[in-house]
Amino acid sequence: MTDTVSNAKTIKGRTGDWEIVMGLEIHAQVASKAKLFSGAAVGFGAGPNEQVSLVDAGFPGMLPTLNKHCVEQAVKTGLGLRAQINKRSQFDRKNYFYPDLPTGYQISQLYYPIVGEGVVEVEAEDGSFFNVGIERLHLEQDAGKLIHDLSPTESYVDLNRAGTALMEIVSRPDLRTPEEAVAYVKKIRTILIYLGTCDGDMEKGNLRADVNVSVCRAGNYKKFKASGDFSFLGTRCEIKNVNSFRFISQAIQYEARRQIEILEDGGSITQETRLYDPTAGETRSMRSKEEAQDYRYFPDPDLLPLDLEEAWIAEIKASLPELPDEKRKRLMSEYGLSQYDAIVLISEQAKADYFEAAAKGRDAKLVSNWVTNEISARLTADHKDFSENTLPAAYVAQLVELIETNVISSKIAKEVFDHVWNGEGSPAEVVEKHGLKQVTDTGAIEKAVDEIIAANPDKAAAVADKPQAIGWFVGQVMKATGGKANPAAVNDILKAKLGL
Repeated sequence: MTDTVSNAKTIKGRTGDWEIVMGLEIHAQVASKAKLFSGAAVGFGAGPNEQVSLVDAGFPGMLPTLNKHCVEQAVKTGLGLRAQINKRSQFDRKNYFYPDLPTGYQISQLYYPIVGEGVVEVEAEDGSFFNVGIERLHLEQDAGKLIHDLSPTESYVDLNRAGTALMEIVSRPDLRTPEEAVAYVKKIRTILIYLGTCDGDMEKGNLRADVNVSVCRAGNYKKFKASGDFSFLGTRCEIKNVNSFRFISQAIQYEARRQIEILEDGGSITQETRLYDPTAGETRSMRSKEEAQDYRYFPDPDLLPLDLEEAWIAEIKASLPELPDEKRKRLMSEYGLSQYDAIVLISEQAKADYFEAAAKGRDAKLVSNWVTNEISARLTADHKDFSENTLPAAYVAQLVELIETNVISSKIAKEVFDHVWNGEGSPAEVVEKHGLKQVTDTGAIEKAVDEIIAANPDKAAAVADKPQAIGWFVGQVMKATGGKANPAAVNDILKAKLGL
């Protein structure tokens, strides 16, 4: 196969066209100070095995106690995903042996999850929208961590993560391109951060995705959607624990190409779990895909079924913040922003809040441009998130006001912003200190225009035949006034003097 995977929904192979089909399982660490079934602390940066209770360590006779806050966070997330909240759910034991799982089982939810079906509206790169179905969200506890690089002969076990609450959000196979998969994960991450149910920190592993990838002949996905018959789709492989948007895209592209090449060579796909190696840029087999019976699931005998009261669910629903979709629509209607500008602003809650603080009574489009372009670029260059921005929103409002009232031009505003960003004070203070006020005195501008025309009579005469040459004169006037002349006044005076 020669073609690489693009954002097209079909891929050309040697023997015909193929389609990718994906479903994602997003593992989001619940924002909680304690673990799911113990009072042990949760946090990043503690020393090995410093945050481990007797329950987490699997000591005999220790019984799990469900953390109500984690349940509330799961319900809140389900409501944010426009999903069904199941008033009765159940915890099950998923049995397997691994050195970082002291009890020999993981407490999860297989048969009766806390959250059922929902739907998420996702913004594509071209500004269009597509829906991704949510199959379920269930609560489960994380395992510990094995460390292999401290000794050539031994592995070390750190149980700090053991028992940490996770929400596993399982999507329908509604994703068709690497770009769609990345956009979907970004949207889920944004929703979780808005809700305050997960911090979305992918570098620390607090949000990661298992990506299920399969390929089928072009046209078969449509048949699957019409019939619900999975036989129209290919055998899927699961790529485990991918923790960056770039790696998600790369893993999908490699895995789709790998499967197509096997099928076109007459082979078949083995259902298995794979790992993505970003250094080699490839997926590698990890283990054959287990079925539910391999884990010998059964209801956890130490935990009663979880019954939620309707009034409690209603109380949580009433406490929900404004979510990204609603905020996008409001920013468009209230501030007259384009869909694109609104989407960029809501991508980070801190960015949207900052914009609103700066936009009161100002030109909203201008404020949006400064927030999404200049400030965001500076923060990115400093490797900071928008939440780490320390520039007061009032400074942006003042800068825009100075532009609106013709005290400074848009060009001078960039120079003013440089000084403000470097901590020299407010925009008004910087303008005063550096003498950056725009020249609006038409007499002074007219004097500069007259001098330049007098010094360049041949160019002035040529403008009548070539009106676009006025740009040279504009540049000369701006140069003569130190870039401070009002551009609109310069143009008007030049046109009058040159007879345009």
